[in-house]
Amino acid sequence: MALVTDRLTIRRPDDWHVHLRDGAILSAVLPFTARDFGRAIVMPNLKPPVVTVAQAAAYRERIRSAISRGISFEPLMTLYLTDRTDPKDVAAGARDKAIAGVKLYPAGATTNSEAGVTNIRKADGVFAAMEKEGLPLLVHGEVTDPDVDVFDREAVFIDRVLAPLARRHPALKIVLEHVTTEEGVAFVRSAPAHVAATITAHHLLINRNAMFAGGIRPHMYCLPVAKREQHRLALVAAATSGSPKFFLGTDSAPHLKRDKESACGCAGLFTAPVALACYAEVFERAGRLDKLEAFASLNGPAFYGLAPNEARITLEKSAGEAVPAEIDVAEEGAIVPFRAGERVSWKASTP
Repeated sequence: MALVTDRLTIRRPDDWHVHLRDGAILSAVLPFTARDFGRAIVMPNLKPPVVTVAQAAAYRERIRSAISRGISFEPLMTLYLTDRTDPKDVAAGARDKAIAGVKLYPAGATTNSEAGVTNIRKADGVFAAMEKEGLPLLVHGEVTDPDVDVFDREAVFIDRVLAPLARRHPALKIVLEHVTTEEGVAFVRSAPAHVAATITAHHLLINRNAMFAGGIRPHMYCLPVAKREQHRLALVAAATSGSPKFFLGTDSAPHLKRDKESACGCAGLFTAPVALACYAEVFERAGRLDKLEAFASLNGPAFYGLAPNEARITLEKSAGEAVPAEIDVAEEGAIVPFRAGERVSWKASTP
């Protein structure tokens, strides 16, 4: 029976895919993630990227120093996979619990991915080390072949790259991050238990029409791009199914307003301020609020071999929480959050 309620208390969730950036932007955006989530898998695509365990440790300390006093939040660090990644460094980082995963960006696939892998076979030594250590590979699943339509790049990546990779390394833990297609959902469902996927709030809420509603909407542009409505519905079905293979990963990706509203705007939606409220909205619409805790708070820790958070968080229906039009970033400018100027109908607080 579907759960109908105006108030729901769950274990504090985690964000298994987030971009926190660095410097002034880090200080501006971190409070939103740390407010709602106990832990977060932090993406390594800085400039320059985080490619060694030592660099990951230094970045972790910068994040920790930006956390407000009294806030309990644990950043889980990742390495940016390149053609030159050292398998021994990866293995050592896994054994020391210094890193929680390795991120695969095909070169040129998204923001700051220029140093990404140019040929997947060049990383087979790293994958073998990860397989041995039980370290997850976190995949941005898109091909970058200019002959492939942008809306087909995830499905083609699965056929050309991901499925063969999973066959070559059958014990490798894999997360297909920010899955966006029916094909991606089907691949994860049919794969062994050590293959999973994260799903973003925005891909659950919008389809590709959102980028063109009344004109070009740069603040709705992300990579992978939102797809047709049939794919959005497949994501909703997966997220609300209760399957342990799907869990929360916002892919919250802040960019300055001037960099989004430009001749070549950056890809990424800054969803952290409203992500948890948006997930609750999706699950409520689907009549599956009873499945939200598993998706947000239990499935991810189980996949990563961690205990769920002991702390609780309460979600309550509200009269409509206003989303700010912009978020200031010191002297850098401003960031426009997802659903800027709108109202969200759920509010999170500690019980």
